[in-house]
Amino acid sequence: MPDSLLVPAPLALGSHGAVVAPHHAATAAGLDILRRGGHAVDAAIATNAVLAVVVPNGSGIGGDAFWLIWDEAAQQQLALNGSGRSSRRADAADLRARGLRTMPVRGGLPITVPGAVRSWGDAHRRFGRMSRDEILGAAIELARDGFPAWPEFIAAVERVAPEVEAALGPSAAFFGVYRPHGRAWRPSERVRLPALASTLERLARDGFDALYEGDLAAAQGRALAAVGSSIDARDLADHRSTWTDPIATTYRGVRVTSHGPNSSGLVALEMLNVLERFEPPPSSAFGPHGVAETRWVHLGIEAAKLAMADRDAYLADPDRHPVPVERLLSADHAAALAARIDPRRAARPAASTNPPGGGTVYLAAVDGDGNAVSLIESNWRGFGSGVVDPVTGIHYHNRGNYFSLEPGHPNELEPAKRPLHTLLPGMLFRDDPASGRARPWVIAGSMGGDAQPQVHTQMVSALVDGGVDVAVAVGAPRWFVEPAAMFDPPMDVRIEPRYAAHVLEELERLGHPVHQVGAFDGAVGHAHAIELVDGGPAAPDGSLAAATDPRSAGLPAAW
Repeated sequence: MPDSLLVPAPLALGSHGAVVAPHHAATAAGLDILRRGGHAVDAAIATNAVLAVVVPNGSGIGGDAFWLIWDEAAQQQLALNGSGRSSRRADAADLRARGLRTMPVRGGLPITVPGAVRSWGDAHRRFGRMSRDEILGAAIELARDGFPAWPEFIAAVERVAPEVEAALGPSAAFFGVYRPHGRAWRPSERVRLPALASTLERLARDGFDALYEGDLAAAQGRALAAVGSSIDARDLADHRSTWTDPIATTYRGVRVTSHGPNSSGLVALEMLNVLERFEPPPSSAFGPHGVAETRWVHLGIEAAKLAMADRDAYLADPDRHPVPVERLLSADHAAALAARIDPRRAARPAASTNPPGGGTVYLAAVDGDGNAVSLIESNWRGFGSGVVDPVTGIHYHNRGNYFSLEPGHPNELEPAKRPLHTLLPGMLFRDDPASGRARPWVIAGSMGGDAQPQVHTQMVSALVDGGVDVAVAVGAPRWFVEPAAMFDPPMDVRIEPRYAAHVLEELERLGHPVHQVGAFDGAVGHAHAIELVDGGPAAPDGSLAAATDPRSAGLPAAW
């Protein structure tokens, strides 16, 4: 394999704090908060806010978020659901009567209440140490004074512009905000977002909940009504985040946690449960070249097909449709699924009932006391709905695109309902020999739509089965399986060519439709991770190792 295909993931080492994210400006902002004594929650909000400015194709204050938080003082892990709901006036039957068979991708109809900023406020009230002015300062400065247009931002604007024009017309506010010159951005040309800066300043002054109240909510209601959304100021005011417990499984002695439904954390844990039924390759098979054993890649692909079928059958808003989490994560269920895998042939699964897509950021932070945050935030499908409010600068996600219009589907559109989410944050725990308690070991997650649980599973296997470090785990080549077209069976395997040649050839012989992507291709997601080495900052001799994905514009930050 050429050395050019063994580019290592960026790695930062420290002992007092660390931040990872898919853009270097965001990790710099988060680390600054940690160095000034901020809690991991403060750093996470600061990082997320900067990403909302400089990575608007994958995030924004018009999006949703899911959190895992480790509270070192309480020795407790919490989950926070910052995903929004459909309008209280949402009506699937009406959309079907209008001739729609699926939810649109762009425009006002797929917009749900953006829940991320409300979750910032909830987490900050419970754990925050720094003022909102300090936390949002870097994001405000970047939005007001500008940031250099970077390659993926430029490409994302050009990629989505024709879809926005088709859905909202050539005079849509998106073009005035994100394509103001009537042409593609030039590399390093300064991008300014003054309306967004003003809204962030308002949140710093009046509180994060101000996004959902008063004149800010009224302004949003007017902008959303103008594009045909039924979300109004009352829907914004009524929205609440949800504190809950994480869900978990054990993978070869390591406790793996994620967020419960409506998050896809369940899918990743179910995949790991299936893989645990099989003998893993020797640790020597794992490395910067990926897994050298075709059998393990095949088993992972087949486990993904089975877990995604369960997702389509069950995963939805648990407040509106019971999700049998305990049964789906049981050993009996894992054994039954594993028994269905043919080691000699790729299966043809049932057709998918959920749409493909992606547009997400993952970030993590660990502070000097050992508190940790795993946070994933998204506006879905690259710039989300394409709807931008020029008054507030908010661009809205289109997570409602994931609702089904099929009568009786668990994820069918209903009033004030949360949609199924691809998002999943992760944390890994190992037993501490000194205390006998499970302690945080790795804080990790990824972006990539339906690829997320598949990428996360591969990263966990590399760490646990392969014993590799976090830089190798996030930088190694990977794969994911998806439908060739909407609602097709998930058969097509997107895979990086950095695997040994025999792996790609043998996968094809097993019947997998193999499609090679780029050597370091964002199509297979961005993963980032922080390892708490020897117990991390809370331990006398602990330290931190932080790695960001070389497929992203991220640089890890640690001190």
